[in-house]
Amino acid sequence: MEKADLKKPRSIEYPVFADDRGTFAPFINGLEEIAPFQQAQGKPKPLIIKRMYYVCNDSKGIVRGFHYHEKEWKFFVIVSGSAKFVALDPKKPAEKFQFVSSVRKNNLIIIPPFYANGWVSLSDNTILVCASTSTTQESLKDDKRFDPYKWGDVWSVKAR
Repeated sequence: MEKADLKKPRSIEYPVFADDRGTFAPFINGLEEIAPFQQAQGKPKPLIIKRMYYVCNDSKGIVRGFHYHEKEWKFFVIVSGSAKFVALDPKKPAEKFQFVSSVRKNNLIIIPPFYANGWVSLSDNTILVCASTSTTQESLKDDKRFDPYKWGDVWSVKAR
């Protein structure tokens, strides 16, 4: 992957190992492999996970988001159910990044700073595990929110 691509939202499939005991899925295994370094006083500074949390939507069709951060990186993994993620640069909204993920399609969704993002649950009881480079307090000070339909109905899943 080219360096320019690392600063855009993306989805990375991660391996799931299964045997008679169950499953093991290492979805983040070294941030330096999946995200570029931040610059601090001209020197590379690795990304550090400061917060982990989960979000649960009880019913399908619930939309969460559209917001962005100027400093925060976010990483999402579905551990129950399924969801569609949407990310875009508010200054260039025509370039939309859309990812569908589920427990059967194992993906790490990466959202870098400056990309408005959100998700809609596609099934009941959808649960995301989330990692962030900001604490809750830092995130709240770095939060710009938008109406989830500002750029139209980006939440529907088109039949193929």
